[in-house]
Amino acid sequence: MTRIHFNEVVTRDGFQMEPRFVATDAKVALIDALSACGFAKIEVTSFTSPKAIPMLRDAEEVMGRIRRAPGVEYTVLVPNLRGAERALEARADELNLVMSTSETHNLANLRMPREQSFAALQGVIRLVDGRTPINVSLSTCFGCPMEGEVSQEEVLRWAGRFADEGVRGLTICDTTGMANPAQVGRMVEALQRHFAGLQLTLHFHNTRGMGLANLLAAVQGGIVRFDGSLGGLGGCPYAPGASGNISSEDAVHMLAAMGFDTGIDLAALLAVARSLPGIVGHEVPGQLAKAGLVTDLHPAPVAQGATA
Repeated sequence: MTRIHFNEVVTRDGFQMEPRFVATDAKVALIDALSACGFAKIEVTSFTSPKAIPMLRDAEEVMGRIRRAPGVEYTVLVPNLRGAERALEARADELNLVMSTSETHNLANLRMPREQSFAALQGVIRLVDGRTPINVSLSTCFGCPMEGEVSQEEVLRWAGRFADEGVRGLTICDTTGMANPAQVGRMVEALQRHFAGLQLTLHFHNTRGMGLANLLAAVQGGIVRFDGSLGGLGGCPYAPGASGNISSEDAVHMLAAMGFDTGIDLAALLAVARSLPGIVGHEVPGQLAKAGLVTDLHPAPVAQGATA
């Protein structure tokens, strides 16, 4: 059975939406626990302005204190040249750059038109100059909550421009949970046809309850790399009321039940997932931590009215 590689994004993508600051000690302990679970990558933090995302103002300290497990890549989101310089100083294993394929979403999220974003990220790529692998995450690839449909051709066009810049990988993001499995199937077929030499990662949200169905469609289409967020934390401020990313533990459990090799220690991951509500101070969307594994058996109920 094909090996599926999972990237954990909770301490960046998940935490940045949280209203209450998560202490640095808690972040470091969580990343260290996740490092022992078998993830291919962990997106640790973002080297953005502390004023823009106060939750991640401790990026350097977190990167400096985590215990790096062999075989795990520690990636960070980088928005600009200064962020790239900070990430290189912090010895990030990969830089993740982001822009939207939707002009309206890019203006709302990054406060600049797409061409300006591309030029800025092109500058980052050229600054790094091959010293550290670069991944580019393209947002709203399956639809924009303000524009509606984003054509597959537009996604491929932007993906191609970054491929021409020599990036190692592309992450194709369903930022607000607008994808459906048929659409995903068409997209992954086209991506593999055009960009077979790149690391291709799919990033799904569960906004409309189709996250795992979309993941399965991508797996069946040949994709082997996925982002997930512990407990399903995260979301997008431009999809009001939306739930977050697909839950890492729910996704790993589904694929393991189907016989796929994810390289993840599911028991260890489930234990970490069950600690998450205590870290963020509220319940989280993930289901596995509440229901348990499908292999967990329970005593038969005592028949109603029976006596000892």
